[in-house]
Amino acid sequence: MAKHEGEIVIKKYANRRLYNTGTSTYVTLEDLAKMVKKGEEFTVQDAKSGEDITHAVLTQIIFEQESKTGNTLLPVSFLRQLISYYGDQMQMVVPTFLEHSMKTFTDQQVQMREQMTRAFGDTPLGKNLQVPMQMMEDQVRRNTELFRQAMQMFAPFTPPAPTPPAPGRKSDASDLDELKEQLRALQTRLDSMGA
Repeated sequence: MAKHEGEIVIKKYANRRLYNTGTSTYVTLEDLAKMVKKGEEFTVQDAKSGEDITHAVLTQIIFEQESKTGNTLLPVSFLRQLISYYGDQMQMVVPTFLEHSMKTFTDQQVQMREQMTRAFGDTPLGKNLQVPMQMMEDQVRRNTELFRQAMQMFAPFTPPAPTPPAPGRKSDASDLDELKEQLRALQTRLDSMGA
């Protein structure tokens, strides 16, 4: 598919066929996914009504990618949270927040790739993003916490969700049980020393 200046219009016909007006060829959802990955801008219009149906088609591409590859990007907990915002007062804020978060994530990914290239050069290790996965997970954790805090600001009367214990750290109840056990052991020692 040749790259054209400006935005490409894709026409969707009643028979579900997609027609790329920029290349005068029929395309598939997979072709559209490749165009997105290349950074090519396009809109999808209903061929009969002219209605912009880009959102629905992009959502369909995500659905197909999620079901086809088995490598899901959208965890169930995220999907549940997202669904819970429909019809909620937060529904207007969520799209802007998600768009901003994805832009930040993309910027950080570009920075990480540049740092990997500077550190390792143009080697397979420099191209492998598995190496900095821990940094990415930490950033996702921070972004999730920021999202939670932002949502809390807009719903100040909702009780805060319990904060999960840090990785490798036991919950408060486990800490309390452990302290009780240590106190019992200490008391047993003291009793044996006094006898």
